[in-house]
Amino acid sequence: MTSLSVEMLAADAVEPITSAGNAQLGIAVLAGIAVIVLLITKFKMHAFLALTIGSLALGSFAGANPAKTIASFTAGLGSTVAGVGVLIALGAILGKLLADSGGADQIVDTILAKASGRAMPWAMVLIASIIGLPLFFEVGIVLMIPVVLLVAKRGNYSLMRIGVPALAGLSVMHGLIPPHPGPLVAIDALGANLGVTLALGVLVAIPTVIIAGPVFSRYAARWVDIEAPEKMIPQRPSEDLDRRPSFGATLATILLPVVLMLIKALADIVVDDPENHVQRVTDVIGSPLIALLAAVIVGMFTLGRAAGFTKGRLSGTVEKSLAPIAGILLIVGAGGGFKQTLIDAGVGQMILEFSENWSIPALLLGWLIAVAIRLATGSATVATISAAGLVAPLAADLSSSHVALLVLAVGAGSLFFSHVNDAGFWLVKEYFGMDVPQTIKTWSVMETIISVVSLAFILLLSLVL
Repeated sequence: MTSLSVEMLAADAVEPITSAGNAQLGIAVLAGIAVIVLLITKFKMHAFLALTIGSLALGSFAGANPAKTIASFTAGLGSTVAGVGVLIALGAILGKLLADSGGADQIVDTILAKASGRAMPWAMVLIASIIGLPLFFEVGIVLMIPVVLLVAKRGNYSLMRIGVPALAGLSVMHGLIPPHPGPLVAIDALGANLGVTLALGVLVAIPTVIIAGPVFSRYAARWVDIEAPEKMIPQRPSEDLDRRPSFGATLATILLPVVLMLIKALADIVVDDPENHVQRVTDVIGSPLIALLAAVIVGMFTLGRAAGFTKGRLSGTVEKSLAPIAGILLIVGAGGGFKQTLIDAGVGQMILEFSENWSIPALLLGWLIAVAIRLATGSATVATISAAGLVAPLAADLSSSHVALLVLAVGAGSLFFSHVNDAGFWLVKEYFGMDVPQTIKTWSVMETIISVVSLAFILLLSLVL
């Protein structure tokens, strides 16, 4: 589809696609979500197809013209992919470089060499948080869980005592910290300042990950006392390398995009002049695209070439990193299409009217909507995208800091109680060799703790800022 046709569709989607009343709209939303849940859970349909069909069902139940529903969904899909597609691709390349070069192993081995005994859960949450900065959650799990299993086995630790902190670090990064897709899309949908959101997200993430990780792991280890399953301990990803990147170079490469974004945020606060040369420069280098692109280019030297990669192997690593993200791009795009269908059907205005009657604070309302969609669809990203679209009207009257907190509240709600309709649930279950009840007692409860605790800190910040 050409950019012109996307713009035309977006323009057409400004007008409501239906004149249905609030009651019919409410039923249509529930029906649309029910269709998505049924297709994903009962018929095991791919989330992209389920979201597409669910969007069309939503429009039908709302009494909208089918052509307008299709236009609305397509415009939302196009604008979402245009906004975050390149960022997702760059993040995948950086993650692949990190894994294949042995940079991830270098970070793990360096920190673990300095930690033992009671410090090990804290070391694991630190490792996972660092690794989780540039990686998608699923990639982080695949990368971290083998390390968790090896540490638990060799050090004779409880698997839950080591595993829960690692999972908490990955999950908190995924839900609250850009450049992960969910927070990025929410920032775009709500018009939040990326730097402010990143800074506040880090403030919320630190105490949240401590409570949900090392602290909760003590109780999880009592509830589920299991050993690392032998069959799930694979070979380390970089054993075939003669050398690997240094710890300092690897850490600097991972943190580069975050540092560039924080520099931009600092310049926006201190300079606060769009015409100032310094701010214009920082606006460019601190944009997510340039920050991640810089990290990828630097990583080719500090990670790839440092590990002895030839030009051909570097090119192959980049190529292999892009193929697996096709599904992620389609799911994120379809989530944006579903979000746009919700908005254009008038659901956002309906939520706004209801919130005025309920007198529920915007932050709590954003969290509750994300919780409902998360429970229904099993996808944190879909919950973030959809909830951000629904509460977007509420952001108009908020300050910059409170819009950033609204993004974080939506992200926190999107992590609530992962269960059987979440791919992450099954990944954790299989890797740790648990049954469904054990996974709920550990993983699902941990996700709920992250969601609730982070909301509490977000509300505290809203009283201070």
